[in-house]
Amino acid sequence: MPATTEPTIAELYRVPGKAELVNGEILLMSPTGGLPGYAVMAITMSLHEYARRSEWGYAIGDNVGFLVDLPQRKSFCSDAAFHLGELTMQFIQGAPVFAVEVRSESDYGPAAERAIAEKRADYFAAGTRVVWGVDLLSREVVRVYRASSPERPTVFGLGEVAEAEPAVPGWSMPVDALFP
Repeated sequence: MPATTEPTIAELYRVPGKAELVNGEILLMSPTGGLPGYAVMAITMSLHEYARRSEWGYAIGDNVGFLVDLPQRKSFCSDAAFHLGELTMQFIQGAPVFAVEVRSESDYGPAAERAIAEKRADYFAAGTRVVWGVDLLSREVVRVYRASSPERPTVFGLGEVAEAEPAVPGWSMPVDALFP
């Protein structure tokens, strides 16, 4: 039986498109639909404006790699994020302080729920302070998970203003802005 080797970060750099290195495998992530893409753009733009006004941190858009050193995970590729460290041409070292995961059409059902919960736990293990779980098909549109109480999200729906305390102090955005 031939020896197998796990993919490396160097191989991850050569993957065309969005991918993560998890459990010794490169996981390819499919493109998303219009509504989730719109929500990701709205969140990223709002974070960018906050970073410019506050002169603190960086809004990070979709398809940017974050390198981490967990036993089962070596990278994240969030839908949107807020980062406090240095930016270079390479993948970002370390987890974002705030990460956003917006559900796509394929992110429903028991297997998807388990995968989402595992990724959220990995974010917290890597040092992320707040994770937004965005479900555009639910009345509970934004679930704000905090490292301090990861099993008790704060929930925001239409007509409300969601926040990401303590990861992004003073930043918030209307849930309604996630929709065209």
